[in-house]
Amino acid sequence: MNLDDEEESGNIIDRRGEGGAGGGGGFGLPIPIGGGMSLGTIAILMVVGVVFGVNPLSLLGGAGGTVGGPGIGQPQPAQERAALTGDHDRFVARVLGTTERTWGEIFPAQLGQPYPAPKLNLFEGRVRSGCGPANSGMGPFYCPADRQVYLDTSFFDELSRRFGAPGDFAAAYVIAHEVGHHVQTVLGISDQVNRASRSMDKAGANALSVRQELQADCLAGVWAHHNRDLLEPGDIEEGLRAAEAIGDDRLQAEAGQGIQPEAFTHGTSAQLMRWLRRGLDTGEVRACDTFAAQSL
Repeated sequence: MNLDDEEESGNIIDRRGEGGAGGGGGFGLPIPIGGGMSLGTIAILMVVGVVFGVNPLSLLGGAGGTVGGPGIGQPQPAQERAALTGDHDRFVARVLGTTERTWGEIFPAQLGQPYPAPKLNLFEGRVRSGCGPANSGMGPFYCPADRQVYLDTSFFDELSRRFGAPGDFAAAYVIAHEVGHHVQTVLGISDQVNRASRSMDKAGANALSVRQELQADCLAGVWAHHNRDLLEPGDIEEGLRAAEAIGDDRLQAEAGQGIQPEAFTHGTSAQLMRWLRRGLDTGEVRACDTFAAQSL
């Protein structure tokens, strides 16, 4: 991506140094949307769910790329803008800036309302969010309780090394996915999913989570569609490889378990790529209605 001329967001909060080092070693993909969300499903929690038969929704409080549910924890107090240092910081600030500009235009044009941009917290190791405590092992996530994104920048290395998805657009896609969860929260979708999942069994809640995560991927594609002028050759392929790398079927296979569709919370690799591509091709929020889709 060519972000040289993009403005850096002023909505970055530096939480590094608050939680201490350590706290997990995996890149966590999107958590089910009901509560908080992290890009794609969370690898670590997916493995835990597969091995122990635990519903990741319960571990995350019904989040989808999110941590905790809407009523968990206490929102964090407002803090001053972070003093950005290093290439990673500035990259994150510029990507977040593109999401603010893009959704700031889409909301009035397509949804008839203003866009309230989220804050993005940079942390190391551990952090306390409005959805409760979290660690870097969960990867980037979104908390609907305080409507903020949380990111340990060590995920850039994890995305490349562990998931085989290097490249700046792959990393930007992860951030855009979390912002997609924010869009869902602002539109009331996350709250509806969270309420509905409480009355369902594990399989039903998981199926609902899949639709929520796929929608967040589609919304990331909508963001990319409106920023095609920033894309360079190979960028779209980077994003698709990242989506493929975090599919539930692939994560289950890599964990040495049999494929268990009823345990999916984010969708298969093919589904994630399909909905990311749908957003990319259309640029329309209405094209991302995964809840009404007969086939995912």
